[in-house]
Amino acid sequence: MKVRILGCSGGIGGRHLRTTSMLVDHDILIDAGTGVGELEIAELALIDHVFITHSHLDHIAFLPFILDAVGDLRAKPLTMYATQATQDLIRTHIFNWSIWPDFSEIPNANNPYLRFRAIRLGEHVMLGERRITALPATHTVPAVGYRLDNGRASLVFTGDTTTNDDFWRELNKITDLRYLIIETAFSNSDRQLAVVSKHLCPSMLDEELQKLQRNPEIFITHLKPGRGEITMQEIQESIGKRKPRMLQNNQVFEF
Repeated sequence: MKVRILGCSGGIGGRHLRTTSMLVDHDILIDAGTGVGELEIAELALIDHVFITHSHLDHIAFLPFILDAVGDLRAKPLTMYATQATQDLIRTHIFNWSIWPDFSEIPNANNPYLRFRAIRLGEHVMLGERRITALPATHTVPAVGYRLDNGRASLVFTGDTTTNDDFWRELNKITDLRYLIIETAFSNSDRQLAVVSKHLCPSMLDEELQKLQRNPEIFITHLKPGRGEITMQEIQESIGKRKPRMLQNNQVFEF
């Protein structure tokens, strides 16, 4: 599998700041934040599957634009995978004919540009030899993380989450865990904001990683614009032994 990071910032505000999205091989997206804007029309037309962690705008903003840009160039519907709760939020608040057309009815309900598929926590979706599994996440809205698995190695993305014992129990079962991409949105000075918004800060990340029994390479995502350097400095000071690194746009993982 090849995973290309299209966006990994907790916000916008510069040419290098794009919100969350990952391209898996050529045909799968994990989230559809503003990082999707890095793709050309031909690349967008190849995307058959989009796995959404949760309904917040920084993770779904460009999903409506994908359908508008290439829906008529595709021979089959694009499939959006999400929990039923997340699917309901997106259908109610985005694809509702008021904010954006309902592409599950365009050009008609029998041959739409978009179809929805509900995924349950712990469920595996097999796409060829690739297996994608929904993992527990705890956020202000219903949320999941995802495990990407090719049978030889796994990459796990937490999505947006806060402290979550269920996640670590599942993670510790993964014997071939190679990469962990975990959010840390706020610096320690904003710990209370992290708690209220159900994100992580470095001190909380330290507490969470003490539950990790595996030894993957760790990458930090969702850093807030203007706070990335201080947040990473705090992470290095408290968790440096695990050698966590800042996730970068256009970083590629092959496994």
